[in-house]
Amino acid sequence: MPQSLSLAYSTCPNDTFIFYAIAHGLVNCGGLSYNITLEDVETLNLNAIEQRYDITKLSFAALGFLQDSYGLLRTGAALGRGCGPLIVARPGAAVDLMRSALIAIPGERTTANLLLGLFLKDQLNFKTPLVTAMCFDRIMPALCEKKIDFGVIIHEGRFTYQDHGLVCLADLGQWWEQKTALPIPLGAIAIRRDLSEAIKNTVENTIGASVRFAFNNRDATGDYVKKYAAEMSGTVITQHIDLYVNRFSYDLGEEGVRAVERLFKMARKANLLPESNAPLWAC
Repeated sequence: MPQSLSLAYSTCPNDTFIFYAIAHGLVNCGGLSYNITLEDVETLNLNAIEQRYDITKLSFAALGFLQDSYGLLRTGAALGRGCGPLIVARPGAAVDLMRSALIAIPGERTTANLLLGLFLKDQLNFKTPLVTAMCFDRIMPALCEKKIDFGVIIHEGRFTYQDHGLVCLADLGQWWEQKTALPIPLGAIAIRRDLSEAIKNTVENTIGASVRFAFNNRDATGDYVKKYAAEMSGTVITQHIDLYVNRFSYDLGEEGVRAVERLFKMARKANLLPESNAPLWAC
């Protein structure tokens, strides 16, 4: 009987696209089987504190807090260019007003929050903003209702913020690229360190095969992706996948590895992530 592992990923189109073939038994799993859970990313970040899943999607920032328990796989990740979180606000706002304003973030352990801290330290020499965490899809409505002053938005928000009458004050991905000339690491696939090397390698290969299947059979993934995409339009779903699923999702490669390691180095230097003696990589 195949060994069963718990696998958790988000309801976002990039993840349901990537994991479609695994979820539907369409790739060789190397003698393993998967018990699958879907949650929003910040819920996954928090569940990983208790090591609830063997393999889980995490924000790269969350992985920085959990490096002793989880190692990073080189497949299934979300990195890219032109795809970072945005700081948005109502018209008339300015970045320098963020020192004394309430800023909504999509979770304390999201990479968006980590990038916000790095950006404010770089631009305003200021790294302890007044933040409130809320589900990513509530941030823009909260801005419109004047419950918050600024919002850090992710996912499909970068395509729709103008529909809410909001303005973009800073693109954190663009800022990162200008600072580092590297793609921005956003979401990681991590695996428990106490699993065997053989299992880690098998899982990594299976996720890579699932990514390839999705790219080669894009139409087949449509219903599964839409099932979890809430009220996203087909156009936004396509934009979302095109933005967050790319060559780094196949394999981080040398450039992706440098980007991840640079993010962790900068965050630890700024005291935004704890130090760890554990290796970053799972295998």
